[in-house]
Amino acid sequence: MVVSPPRPPGPEGRPRSPRAGRPPALHTRAGLLALDRAVVVGVLNATPDSFSDGGVHEDPSRAAAAAVEMVAAGAGMLDLGAESTRPGAIPVPREEELRRLLPVLRAVRAAVRVPLSVDTTRAAVAAAAIAEGADVVNDISAGRADAAMFSSCAAAGVPIVLMHMQGTPATMQAEPRYEDVVGEVTSFLSQRAEAARAAGIAAEAIVLDPGIGFGKTVAQNCRLLGRLDALVALGYPVLVGVSRKSFLGRLLGGRDAGGRLFGTAAAVALAVAGGAKLVRVHDVAAIHDVVVVSEAVLGT
Repeated sequence: MVVSPPRPPGPEGRPRSPRAGRPPALHTRAGLLALDRAVVVGVLNATPDSFSDGGVHEDPSRAAAAAVEMVAAGAGMLDLGAESTRPGAIPVPREEELRRLLPVLRAVRAAVRVPLSVDTTRAAVAAAAIAEGADVVNDISAGRADAAMFSSCAAAGVPIVLMHMQGTPATMQAEPRYEDVVGEVTSFLSQRAEAARAAGIAAEAIVLDPGIGFGKTVAQNCRLLGRLDALVALGYPVLVGVSRKSFLGRLLGGRDAGGRLFGTAAAVALAVAGGAKLVRVHDVAAIHDVVVVSEAVLGT
């Protein structure tokens, strides 16, 4: 096990970025994913019950075709999941998650060459997916749901996305409360990143996600987006997932998931302006345009 040494303090006693002096990039088995500009991550859910695209990509051939389209439209990475994490979702057995995921993963891996992340909280599912060609693990529990997750990712040498969530998908929207949502989310993710590093995961292989919509009110989601700089300041790449989420629907007068594209576009533009390096979305072509224009205006 390799344990990273403590980082020496930076200016004014602040912790130095774990990536200080290094070009921003995520090293994956599919190749180097440059993060000098924000990367669009396309969503492929192999589930019958996801809030936005449930049932669309359960068939491997349809999923592969969608993957090809997303990459052609500008996706630099794809995120595959086989267990819904929408508010109120009930966990499925591991065997069912694998039954849904692996055929789709194999088909997508054969169809595209961009890095593939697998959205799971189970170390055994992550290990099976890595063996079939997944390059990144996206764990909404930040390693808390399965004690073996960090050691499994460290052994495989794959990057991991650590997300903040209050509660579980089944309970997370039952009156979420914070004294200081920005401070609490940032502190939690800092602690989980250190735990991942202590388990042998390299600092350069860690991505942080504030968990927009996961145990947050509309106001709390907006606060996190508006203060994304606090999370970015930890020095790890930040992934933001706002695509078609319910807080956008509420802000737009109760609009359903299919009517939230422009709201998603606005939130993504703000996330990029705040320093997000990966944005997880369903509408790749449209959001790729948003990212290109946002980056041009920012002058990065």
